[in-house]
Amino acid sequence: MAKADIGLWGLAVMGQNLVLNMEGKGFTVAVFNRTTQKTKDFATDRAKGKNIIAAYQLKDFIDSLAKPRKLMLMVKAGKPVDMIIEQILPYLDKGDLVIDGGNSYFEDTIRRHNLLNEKGLLYIGTGISGGEAGALEGPSIMPGGSKAAYAAVEPILTSIAAQVDSQPCCTYIGDDGAGHFVKMVHNGIEYADMQLICEAYYLMKNALGLTARQMQEVFADWAKGALNSYLIEITADILSKKDSETGNPLVEMILDKAGQKGTGTWTSQTALELGVTAPTITEAVFARCISAIKQERIEASKQLAGPAGKYTGNKKEFIEAIQDGLYASKICSYAQGFALMTAAAKQYGWHLDFGEIASIWRAGCIIRAQFLNRIKDAFARNSNLTNLLLDDYFKDAVQKAQNNWRKVVSTAAELGIAAPAFSSALNYFDSYRSQRLSANMIQAQRDYFGAHTYERIDKEGSFHTEWQKI
Repeated sequence: MAKADIGLWGLAVMGQNLVLNMEGKGFTVAVFNRTTQKTKDFATDRAKGKNIIAAYQLKDFIDSLAKPRKLMLMVKAGKPVDMIIEQILPYLDKGDLVIDGGNSYFEDTIRRHNLLNEKGLLYIGTGISGGEAGALEGPSIMPGGSKAAYAAVEPILTSIAAQVDSQPCCTYIGDDGAGHFVKMVHNGIEYADMQLICEAYYLMKNALGLTARQMQEVFADWAKGALNSYLIEITADILSKKDSETGNPLVEMILDKAGQKGTGTWTSQTALELGVTAPTITEAVFARCISAIKQERIEASKQLAGPAGKYTGNKKEFIEAIQDGLYASKICSYAQGFALMTAAAKQYGWHLDFGEIASIWRAGCIIRAQFLNRIKDAFARNSNLTNLLLDDYFKDAVQKAQNNWRKVVSTAAELGIAAPAFSSALNYFDSYRSQRLSANMIQAQRDYFGAHTYERIDKEGSFHTEWQKI
């Protein structure tokens, strides 16, 4: 019996679609799932008649793989990954490769990489973005591990990845946890991108009183220009959908209570640990958190008053202002994400190619956008770019958008409309461009109450002042 080129453990829809993608590219795939019935259902339905080997016992699954074995895990992050690794270790030989295709925390991936490396096994933490459709049609893939591990599976991963200009949206990211780190940052940027778009929608709805149909036309128009992206396109589609029961726009019938799976929180926590400013990403996480306390907000709305007016100026001009503010804020959120990756590369000794990372995000993934070509070009011009805001294109774009951006943020504040991501992005920009901030007062306060010392602007050294006589 012919052996499989690769095996996949985990047959939820994402796993099934990856299997079908691999098989469609000419690879024989073995499949296994903890729940036997799920394997049977897949084998007799979507996998029927294809070069897919269904295994119902772990030993049979491992034995069905050609050596050196390649085994991909598509299971929930955390303990399930460790439990599966523990189960398969007795069956593996030196040189075999384990691929974690889930959204694992990058430090867990570093630990697992080191554990398997000590046993002579290869391990790749592989970020995969694109959702269920991307898994089937071509996702963006971010593999991290040893170069030898990547070389062993590169033909498969590059074959199933999305393509842009005949180039796969898959590249070697870096050692141990680098792939999962970059996927985590991708998701953090995704949080910010989504929140910014939602605030643009919220402003048009509440400040301008636009209908869903009118907003759909605005987003459809934006999708033709610099803001062109998957998220802008699906927002236009969402606004066109009617609820079959009420006839109202479906989006207005959906409870304003957002869920999250943790990658945005990990991004924010990691930014804090590495001392990197990522306020727009973090505000996007907080926005989901405050949306979750729906009942509490209902009660608060009955007791806490604020402005309740509408924008009285030219609506078309304000829509253009929102467009400019959205683009400038988007630039800042990506700047924060890439600054975080820069800091992580230094901390963990990774050699990240930021132009390549931007390139593989151009298709397949959730944040895919025309905008990413600009980022790719920015790092092509200067591979040591410290912040996207310092690239000529982005610097000019933000300068041109600045007046409108400020108009949107100030108008939102005056009308009492929450726009935390827009505001945080503007504050990030204003802080980053400021030669002198208020931190001198913080240092004085710290020295006053805790003798933490401070530095001076006119001479080297560490200083302490006796601020009060005891």
